[in-house]
Amino acid sequence: MSYKVFIDGAEGTTGLKIHEYFQKRSDIELIYIDADKRKDLEERLACVKKADVSFLCLPDGAAKEIAAAAPADCRILDTSTAHRTDSSWVYGMPELCREQRELIRNSNRVAVPGCHATGVILLTRPLIESGIVGRDYNFSAFSLTGYSGGGKKMIAQYESEARSGIRQGSEDPLVSPRQYGIAQMHKHLPEIIAASGMSAKPSFIPVVADYYSGMQVIVPVKGAGTIEEVRRVFREYYEGQPMVSVVESADDGGFIAANRLAGTNRLEIAVDGSDENIILTATYDNLGKGASGAAVQNMNIMLGIEETKGLI
Repeated sequence: MSYKVFIDGAEGTTGLKIHEYFQKRSDIELIYIDADKRKDLEERLACVKKADVSFLCLPDGAAKEIAAAAPADCRILDTSTAHRTDSSWVYGMPELCREQRELIRNSNRVAVPGCHATGVILLTRPLIESGIVGRDYNFSAFSLTGYSGGGKKMIAQYESEARSGIRQGSEDPLVSPRQYGIAQMHKHLPEIIAASGMSAKPSFIPVVADYYSGMQVIVPVKGAGTIEEVRRVFREYYEGQPMVSVVESADDGGFIAANRLAGTNRLEIAVDGSDENIILTATYDNLGKGASGAAVQNMNIMLGIEETKGLI
């Protein structure tokens, strides 16, 4: 059986990656739109109506426009920020709780999680659900990403010919990791709060560095019990999940590389540190489980296909 799929915004980083996944699948028939009609709402709507599932890989405003115009029975996956906290949409994180996968399967409107948010939520939700920490716990999260997370404009900036041969120690600021979201108003914060169960806004420190893809989210926790108790909570919470696993350690000779799962669609959680200071780490690909891979995983669930098809 084959399925018709439309990618609205197929020229963006997320859309291109989704398209790449489908080149290896015989069960997906892509619906294409003429280049000169990519911003024509009626033409795009016609494609959405033909498709079994449509992906919105668009800026928030454009995603809201077409989602509002599309008939209710059209199945849509939105990869933008526009609908992630909208109660009429299902949050597209199958591992969030026991009911989430079934909610995704039965929904016509699914919002794909943000890349940073994915790691923070998966590291904090089990702690809150288990009661190890309260909803008002003072969480902080550090997130390191490759520059592909910034989209085509940032990719072009980092990969420009003018930077060819640049070495550490130069005056080029791009050779150094760069913190952003300094005002603590990052666009992923609302979904982090909503999906994790937090009642208090966390301190969130995102950093972009000079490598293409791969992500590492770190959440320190104090007063949450022993390492083994916390590991047990995470193992039980994510038991049987095909794309999320809890590993004994991600330590590679005293280091955990942020790009260790680049090019994959998996996410691994490690619980390290000491009983006094526990360090939770999630590593994954910001373009894989952090974006396009997660979108395809959700599509598979919605269509009743094997969840991991085309992803592992």
